[in-house]
Formats: sequence, structure tokens, C-alpha cells
Amino acid sequence: MQIIPDQQPVQQNLWLGFGCQSGISSELLLVAIEQVFQNYGLLQTEIVGLATIDIKASEPGLRDFCHSYNFPLKTFSAEILSTVAVPHPTVAIAKIVGTPSVAEASAILAASHLNLAVKLLVPKQIFRLPGQPGAVTIAVAQGLESRG
Repeated sequence: MQIIPDQQPVQQNLWLGFGCQSGISSELLLVAIEQVFQNYGLLQTEIVGLATIDIKASEPGLRDFCHSYNFPLKTFSAEILSTVAVPHPTVAIAKIVGTPSVAEASAILAASHLNLAVKLLVPKQIFRLPGQPGAVTIAVAQGLESRG
């Protein structure tokens, strides 16, 4: 990932939510982030951290990626994730992990810890790399500054 310094101070306020199959690589995460940020015109310098379901906290590719880029990883239980209203819930995922959303719900929850208002900027997107195991789902949420 190439992070280019901005001329002006950047308000870091983007949380990336991830759902993933076992065995994903940190390279797959990098490709997914780069593609989403390019497609949506977002700046990688605004990334605060990554978030996912607690059962994926020890996934080597996710841990390696966070360590390499010095991003915190927030995790949430299925019970907590299932309380978040998301635009694209999936019944099949709910049957597997106990919540209809991992990527969107974890991005929203992580961003909400910074601010009261949150906007889901990127709905869940699924990525795979040829010749590599697994798939990753990414969503991006932005914590909005409250105006008083």
C-alpha cells in the first residue's frame, strides 16, 4: 500500500470492515483495499483501522496485514454485529457465523466508536485472487463529526 502524504492534515475517519474465509492472504486484503479506494475515490491516508467478527481475530492474513501497516483490529461478537441495521444482510452468512452481516456491520460499529454519526461509504464488496485460497468481503464506514 502506498500512502502519499497530503499537503493538508487529513482527518482519519474511515474504518474498513472485513468478512473473510479462512486462509486469506494479506496480499488479497491489500488488493481489495486498493481497488475499493480507487473505485470510490477514497484516500488510504484516512484509514483508521480494520474491524471484523471476533472469530476471525486470529486469521493470519488479517493479522499480518494489520501488523505490516500498523492498523488496529477491532473485533465484535456475532451477537453485537447482529444488532446493526445494514443495507445488505445475508441469510447464508447468518447461518454460518450467527449474524447476517460481518463487513458492513463491523465497519459501522468501529466508525461509531469515534463519533455518533456514521455513514456507510462502500457497501460490501467481494474479492478473490486467482490462484489464492478464499475470498474477502470489504465495506467502508466513515465516522462523521457531530455538529453542535
